[in-house]
Amino acid sequence: MTAISSGYELYEDIGLTNNSLNTEKERGKLGLEEFMNLLVTELTHQDPFKPMENSEMATQVSQFATVSGIDDLNTSFNELRSALTSDQALQAANLVGRDVLVESNLGALATDEPLQGSVVLPSSASNLRVMITGQSGELVRELELGTHEAGEVAFSWDGYDDAGHYVGDGLYQVSAIANVDDAEMAPTVLVSAAVESVNLGGSGGIILNLSGLGQITMNQVAQIQ
Repeated sequence: MTAISSGYELYEDIGLTNNSLNTEKERGKLGLEEFMNLLVTELTHQDPFKPMENSEMATQVSQFATVSGIDDLNTSFNELRSALTSDQALQAANLVGRDVLVESNLGALATDEPLQGSVVLPSSASNLRVMITGQSGELVRELELGTHEAGEVAFSWDGYDDAGHYVGDGLYQVSAIANVDDAEMAPTVLVSAAVESVNLGGSGGIILNLSGLGQITMNQVAQIQ
């Protein structure tokens, strides 16, 4: 009668002795070839009075194939993510020196560079006005933009107050008011700012450094000019 091999002999037959199991690779991973060798050896040395059920064997193969497939899929996704991040970084680098529109209640005024932006109207509106306010809350300039259909309405402020005096470089608060169906509403204001530099965030996100406004993420950009 054929003797049934011990657990040690079973692993020794396929080359998985204690010494080989101590290696870092074999402790952490079991390849498809090793798994099939183990399965064949298990079938060869199984107890003839307690043979392995076909369904049990199929389950083991299916489970191993699933885990192996998931590992391959994770590797592919990681490679794809790295490629997409590199591509995004390259595209974002091309934005340096260009202007972007972002939703903000602050705008930067610099010498020979007017404060520019757009007002987003959800529907037709009349008596559209853009208010430029100083950091202390005083109204510096009110821009009358009149009546417009739904969409974006551009505005530009040269830095002069209503008396014709240049008020100086710096950050100013920007807001808008319009009349829609005889009621006042505050539409969204988009402010233009120059992209000074680009860097990658900790999670791989793209961060834009805007002149005067600081950092924003790519998904905060409403329009590239």
